[in-house]
Amino acid sequence: MPVRALVTTFAAVAGVALALSFRTPPPSSLGIAAAPPPVSSSAGSGATPTSTPSGAPPSGGGSPAPTAAPVATGLKNGTFTGQGVTNFFGPVQVQLVVSGGRITDVKAIQSPNDNPQSAYIASVAMPYLRQEVLQAQSAQINILTGATYDSQSYTQSVQSALDMARA
Repeated sequence: MPVRALVTTFAAVAGVALALSFRTPPPSSLGIAAAPPPVSSSAGSGATPTSTPSGAPPSGGGSPAPTAAPVATGLKNGTFTGQGVTNFFGPVQVQLVVSGGRITDVKAIQSPNDNPQSAYIASVAMPYLRQEVLQAQSAQINILTGATYDSQSYTQSVQSALDMARA
């Protein structure tokens, strides 16, 4: 038995030594890519009724920008309904409210709810994503880990609503 205790003690000491020597890379080298700033246009500011976009959804490639994205400018006042974007877990569709050229509210009018797990994830993710859009004033937001598909669909719907607000 003493040999077993010696081996166990040695393994524990080695494990602790390895854990203490582990170093994480600095945040700047983690490969977080910034998305390009949104294209601004000088559109008028008149009330616009709720509308839906036409055409294909914007491509969702690349990583989202950190929350310090540029502020959206040139947006018309009104309520704009983004295109519904269906992912593996269900459809996501948002409605933007623009006032004074700024996004003042984002409402998820459609989110995955076919099963309890998808509904729970969406119920947690949607308020977080709303806050991200309001802070960034664009669709260039951080993706929520654990709700990647919903996050990507959400940003695509937001982008299509922003495209209408700029048109």
